[in-house]
Parts: sequence; structure tokens; C-alpha cells
Amino acid sequence: MSIKKFSLIVFLCFSFFLLRAQDQIDEELAYQYYQQGEYDKAAVLLEKLFNQTKNDNYFELYFTSLIKIKKYAEAETMTKKLAKQFPLKTQYPIALGRIYLENGRTEEANKLFLDVIDRVQKDEFSIRELAQHFYRFEAYDMAINTFLKGRKLLGDDQAFIFELISIYRFKKNKTKLIDEYISVLSSNPQILPQAQNAFASTFEGNSDYQVLQAALLKKLQKEPDVEVYNQLLIWQFLQQQQYEIALRQLIAQDKRTKDDGASLYNTANTFVFNKAYPTAIKAFEYIITKGKENPYYLGARIQLVNTKFELAITGKYENQELNLLADQYRSILDEYGKNSQTMFALQRWAYLQAYYLNDLKKAEAALEECLTIPGIAPMDLGRIKLELADTYILTQQPWEAALIYEQVAKQFENQPIGNDAKFRSTKLSFYQGDFKYAKSQADVLKASTSQLIANDALNLSLLISDNLLSKNDSLALIMYAQSEMIQFRNKPALALAKLDSIGILYPMNSLTDDILMAKAKIFLKTSEVNKGIDMLNEIIKSYPESIWTDDALFMLADLYEKKLDSVDQAKALYQKLMNEYPGSIFNAEARKRFRNLRGDNLGT
Repeated sequence: MSIKKFSLIVFLCFSFFLLRAQDQIDEELAYQYYQQGEYDKAAVLLEKLFNQTKNDNYFELYFTSLIKIKKYAEAETMTKKLAKQFPLKTQYPIALGRIYLENGRTEEANKLFLDVIDRVQKDEFSIRELAQHFYRFEAYDMAINTFLKGRKLLGDDQAFIFELISIYRFKKNKTKLIDEYISVLSSNPQILPQAQNAFASTFEGNSDYQVLQAALLKKLQKEPDVEVYNQLLIWQFLQQQQYEIALRQLIAQDKRTKDDGASLYNTANTFVFNKAYPTAIKAFEYIITKGKENPYYLGARIQLVNTKFELAITGKYENQELNLLADQYRSILDEYGKNSQTMFALQRWAYLQAYYLNDLKKAEAALEECLTIPGIAPMDLGRIKLELADTYILTQQPWEAALIYEQVAKQFENQPIGNDAKFRSTKLSFYQGDFKYAKSQADVLKASTSQLIANDALNLSLLISDNLLSKNDSLALIMYAQSEMIQFRNKPALALAKLDSIGILYPMNSLTDDILMAKAKIFLKTSEVNKGIDMLNEIIKSYPESIWTDDALFMLADLYEKKLDSVDQAKALYQKLMNEYPGSIFNAEARKRFRNLRGDNLGT
């Protein structure tokens, strides 16, 4: 090879690499401009890159840049030219249709889109490719039309079902989303959790679930043996908090399928979690009727008593019911013995004796016995000790209680249970009127890793500091602490009487908002919901700067959401909390609940 030829080859190779390097620089710069929204600068570089390569990726970015900077005439000229040059490429007429839409020429755009869809080939790849082009240019309805046309061409009613589900979910077309999932579930029951997640994140209220319910009932008339439809029907009843109807469906399903009770047992625990105690009790009782050989018999029996316990201590209660419940815990202990597995029964029995049946000696002895049971995990022992210390307060042994709190706090330093022990000790000092020490301890706990304890400690610290400014307030605070102690002993009527007497003995004191919150908590615990709501509303209305206002907003919103089924009022209260109290501990949870009630898609 001559030197001349060799030099020419070297020159050409060098030039190629220079051009390639320049192209890479242009490409990186174009992407940077595009991502930063500098579409005029991006368009110049993208035009150059597209003309050099005819790469469709460059075309889409270049075209979008022209649309963003409203160079419609230039974009139209380019796309018409490309559509003529490459008649088989569908993205160009689709891009032209988008220009028409941008200019309000909707009829022309739709005609162009439908013509392209009519010409799609009877092949899955072509159909998907065309739909994808529509999707990229945000013509979502035409993407749907493409997939529906494809179904007809292929003669398959379930073709492209997941693509359509994705678009319907994105567009929040709930009716179509329901239709598609119901269509596919019979042949793909394993996607039931996916369907439930899609509905939960798309539906905005009970009316949407009722549409699903109607569709499922219609389908079940035609296909009564498809169990996945029954499972989805039960799930939507749970979402609407129609627990009794859900239970009836579950029992019918259990009898029909001769199930071992797993679904019923799991759902019964869901009832408990949502405080639907009477329904949960019926569910556990049904499982128990299956006999001792059933794998869920013992679990159901234990949960039945525990659920009755939760129901008994909620609101008003009768001593006869509580005595019966205590006997049921005792029967578990008699039958299965006292061991690490049945320790819970002894604890619950002790709790009933201490706070409801007024036999403190029995409660104290039972908890002390719990500590002697072998095989109990250290954390569980710590919790039993805290319960025992609480009982010592009730039996007028505050020094014993303080010693145990300190012991648990040291053993579980910087752990939630240790911080809990410190806070209980702090509250004991508060009950006893040692406000200075209680405040110093609360100030330390404000930095706790447990958000709830940190918030309680902050509130206690502010409660003390805000109400020691005068002798009148200090004396009122002593009575307030006494009322807290009475409520700790589970004497709500006496606690209310003590709170009412504060204003009489010490008029014009600074505790009015604190008293309102204390009363609200008592009324809600005794199921006097309307009275509790009145107290919370008074705090929000009259004391916007109170330490309790954000608590009141969240508590009230929670009531409207979960007990009173008033979504609009709950949303308004969550929004008020977010807007006016951005530093509140409840802000993150309020935002999450607000978005959920508004129907935001939190699952994606």
C-alpha cells in the first residue's frame, strides 16, 4: 500500500471518529437541554441528529420539542413529509394528529387516528407497536381503540388484557378496569391480589365498590362456581366495612368449599383489627364449631376470649360480663396449664381484676406469678413488669412501682420498652404532684426515638410549664393531675367530676383546653362519641394555639373517617391539620390518609 493511500485511510478514519465524537457530544447536550426544559436549544440539536440518522428516538424528542415551543407549522411540514416518505411507519401520521389536536382540529385528528387503526395488520406485534405509538404521544383513547380493534382481528376477547388494564388504571376508568379484571380472573385467579391493589388505589369511595359489587353479582349469576369472584366479593364488602355481610359470605364459602377455616380465621383477625368485635366473635365461634381437630381451633378459642375482652373494655360494661370473661381465661389456664404459651390469659385475667373487678390483690399475685413462669422471653418479662408496676400504683405502693420502672428502663436502655418505662415513671411523678421532676424527665424523653412517647413527653412538658405561672394555676394543675390518676385507675365518672370541679374551685385558670382534651378522651373511651366530638370541636374552635389542637384535629378526622363514615369531613380536617400545623407529629399520617381518601394512586 502506498503512503498516499495509507494517509487517506488514516484521514478518513480520523474524520469518522471526530464526527462520531461530535455526534455523541450533540446527543448528550440535546438530552440535557430536553430534560431541563430548554426545548428550543434541544430542537436545534435533535433536528441535526435526526436528519443524520433518521432514528425514530430522535424524531420523538425533536417532535415533542417543537410542540413544546409551539412551532406547529414546522412540525406539521416535517411529519407530512415523513409520512409520505415512509407510508408504513405509523408514528408519523399519529404525530400529525397530535399537531391537529394542539391546534383544536380534533375532528381531523380523530379521522387520521382511526384511519391508521383501520389499516393495522392482523398481527400481534403490529397492534402493540401502533398502540405504543399512541401511548407515547399521549393519545390514550386511541391506544385503547387499537387494542380493542386487535381483539377483533385476532378473535380473542382476552387479548391485550393487561395492557388495557394498565391504561384504564392510569386514566382511572373504573368501570372498564372492573370489566377487564373480572374477565381475566376466572382463568387467572392468581392475580386476585393485583386486582385488589388496583381497585384499592383507584376507587374513591363506597360508590365505586358498589359498582364492583353489582358487576360481581351479575357474573356470579352466570358462573356461581368461580370461587375467585366470591373472594373478590367478600373483599369489597370488607373495604366498605360491611363486616356482617362479609362474614355471611365467608361462612357460605367455607361450607361450599369445605375449607379448613384459614380464610375465615385470617378475616376474623381483620375484623378485630378494625374493631368490629361482635362480627369477629361470631367468626371465631363458627371456627370453634369445626371441632378440636381443626388446625385453627385453639387459635380461634384464644382469639374469641381476647376479642370478648376488647369488646368488654370498650365503652360501657357490665360486671357480670367481665366475671364471665375472667372465668373463660381461667378455664384456658386450667385446661392448658400456666406456661409461656398461656401467659397471656393470666395477664388478661389480672388486668380484669385490677381495673374492672376491683380485686387488686388477685391482680398483683397473678402478675407476680407470671414472672416465675419459665421460658418467657426477656421482652415479655419486661412488659409483665410494667403491668405489675402499674398495679403497684393502684395498691398504693408508688415506691415499688418506681423501682420496677427504673429496672426496666435500665435493662432496655434506648429501646421502646425502656422509654415506655421512663415515661410511666414520669407520669407517676406527675400524679404525685412532683411537677419539677416530671418536667425534667419529660424534657429528656422529648428526644425519644419512639415518636408517640416523644409526643406524649412534649405534651406533658408543655402542660406543666404552661400551667405553673400563678398560684391559682398551680393549684388547678394539682387537681388536674389527681383527675389523671383517677382515670388511670379506670374511674371515668370520678375523673370527670374532678375535672368539673377545677373550674369551680379555681376560676380563670389556664387549664381549660387541657380539661377539654381530658374529657374528650374519657368520653371516647366510654363510647360517648357525641360528647367527645363536642369537646374536640371546642378545642379546635376556641384554642387554635393549644398544644392539643393538632391532636384534636387528628382524633376528630379519625372519628369521621372510621366511625361516622363522613369522608368529606375527615378530608377537610386532615387538610386543615396539614396546612395549619405542619410541624405536628400527625402530619405524615394525615397526609397519607388524606391522599387515600382523595383517591390518589398510592400503590404506584
